[in-house]
Amino acid sequence: MSQFVDRNDINQALEVLKNGGLILYPTDTIWGIGCDATNAEAVEKVFQLKGRAKDKSLIVLLHNENQLASYVSEIPEVAYQLIEYTDKPLTIVYSAAKNLASNVVAEDGSIGIRIVNHDFCQQLLQRFRKPLVSTSANMSGEPSPKCFDDISDDVKEHVDYIVKFGQHEKGDGKSSSIMKLDPSGKFEFIRK
Repeated sequence: MSQFVDRNDINQALEVLKNGGLILYPTDTIWGIGCDATNAEAVEKVFQLKGRAKDKSLIVLLHNENQLASYVSEIPEVAYQLIEYTDKPLTIVYSAAKNLASNVVAEDGSIGIRIVNHDFCQQLLQRFRKPLVSTSANMSGEPSPKCFDDISDDVKEHVDYIVKFGQHEKGDGKSSSIMKLDPSGKFEFIRK
């Protein structure tokens, strides 16, 4: 179901992202804490807010698979088929990240990327023209929120902007599937 996306809502989120701030926003899976994935200081704020261990990598969102080559060194051809034919949100872990903040990339150089299919996220990403960090809107170790009302006040109070779009929707609270894909095209599911 397509919902009207308020331009002002996007503009305010964009302003915060451009200034290295954190937003709380709906995605194609669950509500997320987001920031500019190319800004190491902004990424550090996400780790601080969540109380998340630095060795637990984050994922990033893009609005279009054509952007992959800007952030991944080697993209197996099968990646494009997986993205095109998947019927539910799929995060693919690629082995060689580039042009991202070093603290958003895993210790082994890999990065998890999801191409979003969500009205607000797509419009925000198209306008921002950079990848967004997306991590569940909860403190580390706590359950992921199924909908906006499940997000703790502690998280809400420590972001710079809370997106208005989607606050009244009841989500299913399902995270994306995660697949690790190596340059040869061999893959394995980390989370189905």
